[in-house]
Amino acid sequence: MPGPMGGPMRGGPGNMPHQKAKDFKKTTKQLIKGYLAKYKIALIIVFIFAIGSTIFTIVGPKILGNATTEIFNGLASKLSGGAGVDFGKVGQIVITLIILYLISALFSFIQGFTMTNIAQKVTYKLRNDIIMKINKLPFKYFDKKTHGEVLSIITNDIDTLSMNLNQSITQIITSICTIIGILIMMFSISWQMTLISLVILPVAAILVRIIVGKSQRYFQSQQEYLGHVNGQVEEIYGGLNIVKAFNGEEKVNRDFEKANNELYKSAWKSQFLSGIMHPVMNFISNIGYVGVAVAGGYLAINGTITVGNIQSFIQYNKQFTQPINQIAQISAMLQAMVAAAERIFEFLEEQEELDTAKGNIDTEKLTGNVTFKNVQFGYEPDRMIINDFNAQVKEGQKIAIVGPTGAGKTTMVKLLMRFYDVNSGEILVDGHNVKDFDRGELRKMFGMVLQDTWLFGGTVKDNIKYSKEDATDDEVIEAAKAAHVHHFIKTLPKGYNSLINEESTNISAGQKQLLTIARVILADPKILILDEATSSIDTRTEIQIQSAMDNLMKGRTSFIIAHRLSTIKNADLILVMNHGDIVEQGTHEALLEKGGFYSELYNSQFEEVEE
Repeated sequence: MPGPMGGPMRGGPGNMPHQKAKDFKKTTKQLIKGYLAKYKIALIIVFIFAIGSTIFTIVGPKILGNATTEIFNGLASKLSGGAGVDFGKVGQIVITLIILYLISALFSFIQGFTMTNIAQKVTYKLRNDIIMKINKLPFKYFDKKTHGEVLSIITNDIDTLSMNLNQSITQIITSICTIIGILIMMFSISWQMTLISLVILPVAAILVRIIVGKSQRYFQSQQEYLGHVNGQVEEIYGGLNIVKAFNGEEKVNRDFEKANNELYKSAWKSQFLSGIMHPVMNFISNIGYVGVAVAGGYLAINGTITVGNIQSFIQYNKQFTQPINQIAQISAMLQAMVAAAERIFEFLEEQEELDTAKGNIDTEKLTGNVTFKNVQFGYEPDRMIINDFNAQVKEGQKIAIVGPTGAGKTTMVKLLMRFYDVNSGEILVDGHNVKDFDRGELRKMFGMVLQDTWLFGGTVKDNIKYSKEDATDDEVIEAAKAAHVHHFIKTLPKGYNSLINEESTNISAGQKQLLTIARVILADPKILILDEATSSIDTRTEIQIQSAMDNLMKGRTSFIIAHRLSTIKNADLILVMNHGDIVEQGTHEALLEKGGFYSELYNSQFEEVEE
């Protein structure tokens, strides 16, 4: 469903606070066994070719050093009257070097292609698993989680896992191989110079730890205040008309400036500390180069090392710190990846809706008799909303459920469609407990129009056909006419093919509601549920569709939840709810004559209108 959506903010591993998994070992095993194990052969190929690519790259400087030595010796020979430089031998060395680098590049391409393929297949399966899981989760899960939290798992966490999985595995292999290979090559050239190079590592590690420790605190603060700033901006533009209506611009500016100032301070400190790490490491590396150069010159004078080997060693020494830095970055990447995987697996392990279906019940043969027997329900076990609900509804009856806010009206409808299951008691449809139905089959019997309209970013026709995908164009038009929305649709630029989000920005809330009513009319359900269906429609439009709704409800069991009691005068039965119980029931006239709770509600609405 298209719509404007801000993407996650990106940054390198060094530019974000570490995310740590609660159980790193368990989650890693779960990721390997559940998703990576099936790609064993591909992972072995990645491993072999990553090692091969690294080895060929590491050997390069040593061979290049041989070429330098050959040129140096040739020049020295020329000065002393010898044959000079053997360019044929130098050419052979250079050709060998080029071939090695080409092989290394080929190996690197193969392992990169294979690893990317693995990472994308894993994330493809995870996305499918998550979408399938969403459709199996009970509504109570989403009562406890915000849309943003669920969306973050599907987008941010999946992206983090995909990106880091693709990079971290190959980088771990190449970094470890590079460190080991470079150490071997350095020791093979000169153990004295190698020791000098290694001495600076503890110093560098201590300085990095100090800088990272200080910057980490500011990065976390930066992320926190960035959330405040983004939240303020979203809130301000979401309610911009209210801000302007109450002249709140000055207060909004003050609040934003305060949060933005805190963000500036923390961001400046974090970025500064992060920025000085590179020059500090360069300074330490340069000190190491000085030590290596002095030692190399001394050893060359003594004849224990060649000029080419000094050049090779300096190249190795320069490359040596790179994989160490990469491993530090990979550590953060792995933490973020496993933390993201942990949140994904926690979501996938959430308890699903219980399947209590007892065989196939042919809903086509059912007529729409509904019975509520001693129904009790609470969203939390210790807080009951429906206490002891009993009602007998015959097929074709129009039942109105009324009562003050919080009485449990909408909750009854959610129980009827098995969005939630009752704590105790029974709800029967033609004698069958709703728990014995397959949920999908049960919901085919219902057509629902809610107070909050839901239209997706497609055409008007597709939105109406959402309830019956195989409907013909004529059926769609007839449904629109019955909902008194056909004339309006014809005024749109492309009629029924107009896009909801682009070509119909002038659709009012009432017209959107009419489209959802047309959707239900097309479905031709046996049981109708109208939850405040006319609340967003003006009086004139309400009168216009009332006759169509009455015709639609003929012969169908209909549940109408309404605050405006004037709309349900002709209901066959009115159930008056208060505090989760039916306190009165009867027809409109009978309840008014009784002079009870319903009469008070009805009269209070007219008093409000007169005032």
